[in-house]
Amino acid sequence: MAATSVVVLDRGNNTTCTINLHGATVVSWRVNNQEQLFVSKQAVFDGKKAIRGGIPFVFPQFGPWTFGPQHGFARIVRWNLEKAPERLASGDVEAIFSIMDNDFTRSMWNFSFRLTYRLILREKELHFNIAVYNPSKDLTFSFNMLLHTYFKVPDVRRCQITGLHGCTFIDKTRENTCYQEGRDVVTIGEWTDRIYQNTPQEHIITNVVSGRKMRIQKYNFPDTVIWNPWVDRAKGMTDFGDDEYPNMVCVEAGHVSSPVILLPGTAFEASQILQVM
Repeated sequence: MAATSVVVLDRGNNTTCTINLHGATVVSWRVNNQEQLFVSKQAVFDGKKAIRGGIPFVFPQFGPWTFGPQHGFARIVRWNLEKAPERLASGDVEAIFSIMDNDFTRSMWNFSFRLTYRLILREKELHFNIAVYNPSKDLTFSFNMLLHTYFKVPDVRRCQITGLHGCTFIDKTRENTCYQEGRDVVTIGEWTDRIYQNTPQEHIITNVVSGRKMRIQKYNFPDTVIWNPWVDRAKGMTDFGDDEYPNMVCVEAGHVSSPVILLPGTAFEASQILQVM
């Protein structure tokens, strides 16, 4: 893999964030030299397949897609480095990535668009600011978007996820049946694939790396997807180790249960903050 395909934000004090321009996938986030994200040992870095782990970027489709690859094209195209990593007055480091329509994207989704993705690395936080712009004079388009975050954990069975009590969720392991979450904290002990709808702006995951907590704050992302493939499905994925599922949990901020409808000449903005507590 050419060195130019990876961008590193370095805040000092062993706090770094690494982005692979293939999909603008965040493939590492280290705080005081401790990795916070899970990337499979069997992840493929061939510049074609989506990277298994880190934070892939899902756009403009969530899930299977009639016109193109599952979860859209953003996670399998090469992004531009719009603004190389730069230190801000605060000591934080920011970089900006972007994609716009080209022949490849238009072969699946025939719209002009511009998507910018700004990352800011702080001492114990990673900030994501996203903007989608519709430059058309007359065409409206709709899309899904999701940050498919894989958190690294010592044992997923010991994690608890807050902020989902009372929310309706679509259970993809049970033929997309809708349920309401009755638990104060969500735990995972089996194959889990759920889209929680109209979730609050904050979740906390307990027992991540070093037994710490991870706070997720999100804006304009009304849905939260919780995913773990568990034993049988892990075996079915060529780019995921059979025994890796206990060491990851996906808690994903998105706009997926209903599409974003973007009128001509307008923009949609969303953001997420991850914080090690």
